[in-house]
Amino acid sequence: MQTNINKPDSDKDVLLKMVDIEKSFPGVKALDHAQLTVKRGTVHALMGENGAGKSTLMKCLFGVYSKDGGHIYVDGQEVNYKNSREALENGVAMVHQELNQALKRNVMDNMWLGRFPTVSKFVPFTSEKKMYEETARVFKELEINVDPKTIMSTMPVSQRQMVEIAKAVSYNSKIIVFDEPTSSLTEEEAEHLFRIINMLRDRGCAIVYISHKMEEILRISDEVTIMCDGRWVATKPASELTMNEIIKLMVGRELTNRYPPKDNEIGDVLLKVENLSSEYTNLRDVSFEASKGEILGVAGLDGSGRTELLEQIFGITTRRGGKIYLDGKETKNKTPHESIRNGFALLTEERRATGIFGILNVRENATVASLKKYMAGPFVSKKKMKVTTDKYIKSLKIKTPNQETKIRSLSGGNQQKVALSKLLLAGSSVLILDEPTVGLDPEERIHFRNLFSRTAQDRLVLLSTHIIEDVQSVCDRLVVIDHGQILFTGTPEQLIQAAEGHVGVFWEREAGQEQGLHITARVNTSQGVRCRAVADALPAYVQRSEPSLED
Repeated sequence: MQTNINKPDSDKDVLLKMVDIEKSFPGVKALDHAQLTVKRGTVHALMGENGAGKSTLMKCLFGVYSKDGGHIYVDGQEVNYKNSREALENGVAMVHQELNQALKRNVMDNMWLGRFPTVSKFVPFTSEKKMYEETARVFKELEINVDPKTIMSTMPVSQRQMVEIAKAVSYNSKIIVFDEPTSSLTEEEAEHLFRIINMLRDRGCAIVYISHKMEEILRISDEVTIMCDGRWVATKPASELTMNEIIKLMVGRELTNRYPPKDNEIGDVLLKVENLSSEYTNLRDVSFEASKGEILGVAGLDGSGRTELLEQIFGITTRRGGKIYLDGKETKNKTPHESIRNGFALLTEERRATGIFGILNVRENATVASLKKYMAGPFVSKKKMKVTTDKYIKSLKIKTPNQETKIRSLSGGNQQKVALSKLLLAGSSVLILDEPTVGLDPEERIHFRNLFSRTAQDRLVLLSTHIIEDVQSVCDRLVVIDHGQILFTGTPEQLIQAAEGHVGVFWEREAGQEQGLHITARVNTSQGVRCRAVADALPAYVQRSEPSLED
């Protein structure tokens, strides 16, 4: 939709204005006369389905992409940043959805990369002391508890995300773009981020906030702009919108059947884990069983050992002890290659780093794990690959110009769909999914939930997620982990009963909430860790009070 605005707004409150922005990639028009107006001292949410053009629009602002047409005004002056460094130097910062960090370097190296502080103007050598002090100062201001000398690769994704947020703040930017910032954060960390955003808003910064989590949008945003297929749809005050209205503007209709029926038939025990321990992580003596046709949720706080358990089962990390049985037979799974041969498949949390081949096209990424199926003599049949890939593009609703499109040019959600199709095509007995719905819009998340239920009909699905609705709607049972050990195994209903029995939780049904239960918990200090780990796994909105010895 083309706007009639052809010059910068004279309103002094407007800090960012993007007018008639166009951007095309081979075979697809990503932006079609898109527009955005953001006022200083406000949080402006940018919403739309995956592939709507949200991130592309912001990358045109940030200098990652060169726009094909249109105008960008910052503080009334037209700008056209050639690269991200130029944008940063002019007060525009962006926290990307996909982290791009130097994992072998420490935190402060990543914070100041490209702008290392020097000993003095006359001694142009990097000052480690200044770098440490400045990093510590920023972290103290933002209440981030991370050692500046920690190596990035040793930190969980959520902490690395907070470091990236601190880096953006350290530029003293007047415009900061947050692209799906809470996708890897726990509830507590998300609350911490919201405090940082409110602080920046109070300073007069203009915040552009991209997210699919509508509860967050309605809570922290002042205005909301919705996009569809690269075009501007609407801009409205957040106070005038409801969740259903946002969804309708995004997809053109109301969404129904948000929670699929649990009609998968659970059979005999397929996977048995006995006393599993890891050599270099905190995973200790983990044991559980899971059956064919079952969706087993793996829940817990960040750093609890959720991802470590999945990686240990798949042979990524070194095992200290324990055994894994598949269909009654012991399987070593010493390496990922051996695990794949044994019928295991893993969808990793960081899809860009370990889930896709960015330089390959959609078809090649979808079929790379099952090439033997497409052999015609000594050759691979491209015709067979095309037929199968086309089937999954349609069934998973992958938005791509064609199969030849490089996967790196797709939106994050569509990359996730291609990565999942690769696992489904491999025909594995055990699907291990680590945060599979992160970055998906509401309609796609519903589609994935239905897909998980259908997928579990003839195999086992291990589902690790921090999204409560996913746990509630699709998991048959839960394994709750804290500090590398299992606290609880059972159904969501049994978990609620266990919490009531062990930590004295008061429960009440909150009117009008589909999520389920509203929880208020007061427990003593010795039970605090257990309560937090259990509560985080519950299908509910959670309110926690500080542990008290008096209780």
